[in-house]
Amino acid sequence: MFAIYKKELKSFFINPIGYIYVGVFLAVAALICTYTTVGSASYNVGTYFSIMMFALGVLIPLLTMRLFAEERKLRTEQLLLTAPVTITGMVMGKFLAALTVYASTLLVSCINFIPIYVIAGIERGNQSYEYYHIGPVTAELIGCVVGILLLGAAFIALGTFISALTENQLAAAVLTISVILVMVGISLLNSFINLYWLRAILSWISVYSRFGNFQNGLFDFAAVLYYLSIAFVFLFLTVRVYEKRRWS
Repeated sequence: MFAIYKKELKSFFINPIGYIYVGVFLAVAALICTYTTVGSASYNVGTYFSIMMFALGVLIPLLTMRLFAEERKLRTEQLLLTAPVTITGMVMGKFLAALTVYASTLLVSCINFIPIYVIAGIERGNQSYEYYHIGPVTAELIGCVVGILLLGAAFIALGTFISALTENQLAAAVLTISVILVMVGISLLNSFINLYWLRAILSWISVYSRFGNFQNGLFDFAAVLYYLSIAFVFLFLTVRVYEKRRWS
């Protein structure tokens, strides 16, 4: 598995796709951060991460569209299937490589919040003691980063599964974008639905609704389990696809 992981991690930066992803991610993160904080004169980091959830619908497929689709297109898939590694190890190696690139870029993008804390510190120095709470809440920031990292892992697992179904990278990207946007935007339907039980179901399955407690700086174990379950299911399905393909 480690050999697949290293090979896949290197391939992101041998090809321009890795640099494109990192550049686009950091540019989008900076623009959203500027709009939601400086532009609105607010320290509410929750708004930034809410918008980033929708941005991931386009950013994550840039990472996952080539994971298996490229192998099929270049006819190197059989080399993977006959390599001295289990199917699970192969899938996990590719998944962890994409997750490493995503997590690293996400952590680098958190540099955007340094100026916000500097400005908040200056404002605290100019205010009396009773206003000492001014500025972003660190617990909220940490909670949002943890939540968006777990959500990204779930989306990467989804993209990995879809990439395993086709040799067309563009088709894999478009389908992944569509599914992610549905998963994120499904809770928005609640404002148009009058049935309480249906709203409750949509909120329960919505990845956006599950993110709410992280925005408040709370560790939601149920949400963590939910995101990890999504990742597990799609990785399991990817393994099943290749187990069937190996013996067919």
